[in-house]
Amino acid sequence: MTVSSDLHIPARPQPKAMLELIKPITWFPPMWAYLCGIASVGVSPWGAWPLVLLGVILAGPVVCGMSQAANDWCDRHVDAVNEPHRPIPSGRIPGRWGLWIALAMSGLSLVLGWFLGPWGFAATGVGVLAAWAYSAEPVRLKRSGWWGPGLVGLCYEGLPWFTGAAVLSQGLPHFPVVTMALLYAFGAHGIMTLNDFKALEGDKLHGVRSLPVTLGPDVAAKVACTVMALAQALVIAMLLIWGRPWHALAVTVLLALQIWAMRTLLSDPKGRAPWYQATGIGMYVSGMMITAFALRSLEALP
Repeated sequence: MTVSSDLHIPARPQPKAMLELIKPITWFPPMWAYLCGIASVGVSPWGAWPLVLLGVILAGPVVCGMSQAANDWCDRHVDAVNEPHRPIPSGRIPGRWGLWIALAMSGLSLVLGWFLGPWGFAATGVGVLAAWAYSAEPVRLKRSGWWGPGLVGLCYEGLPWFTGAAVLSQGLPHFPVVTMALLYAFGAHGIMTLNDFKALEGDKLHGVRSLPVTLGPDVAAKVACTVMALAQALVIAMLLIWGRPWHALAVTVLLALQIWAMRTLLSDPKGRAPWYQATGIGMYVSGMMITAFALRSLEALP
């Protein structure tokens, strides 16, 4: 991408551009998942509110923000095609400042993770490594439409859920908690596939083999919807097995509403993907918290 010579390129990034780089709108899913993990173990958060607050900040602004900065730095050539107005390709984050910000936030993530104890620190380390493995060469898992969304779904939903549960219970969470965290992480693969629709042209140009690129928008949308629905169907089945019929009913109602929204999505996958993200995803994450509260009295299960 070339920038017109009459544009002023700052020597240092402005605070507004740095905030845009770490994308506050993306912080909600891991913060919410961390709170789901806390809710799922039945431990009162009030006596450990510093760990709750620190974990929410770490999951959202710090680790997720770091991953966004790393991704934008590694994707600067793709973004020059897809979204040239972003901070790095537009020049509002000049030079190598995007890389320095991502590296500094990686270090900050590990420092803050240390204060969450061994489980929290280990989970933070996994999250930092995953962020760079997703975006950076030579690994760059985002080139795969299967591995990339799977890794992001795991780090956005499963890992923060596990971390919140492990930090509050001060140990390895029980089987039901880990199972539900993994199921919702699996379903998030579909959410991340829908997110790839906005980068379709640039991904084609730069060899990123997302599912919308390799399968086409129609088939990719069907795969995404199937994955999201299957994950929640398994959640409902497990809740019934564990004797939580009312929670299972609530998740079923939310899934039924999502299926209605999915039918609208499938009528125009590329055009309707942003609409579905604003409607169906809210119902998906609402089911996560309902499920978390259903698990509060199941710690005795093996």
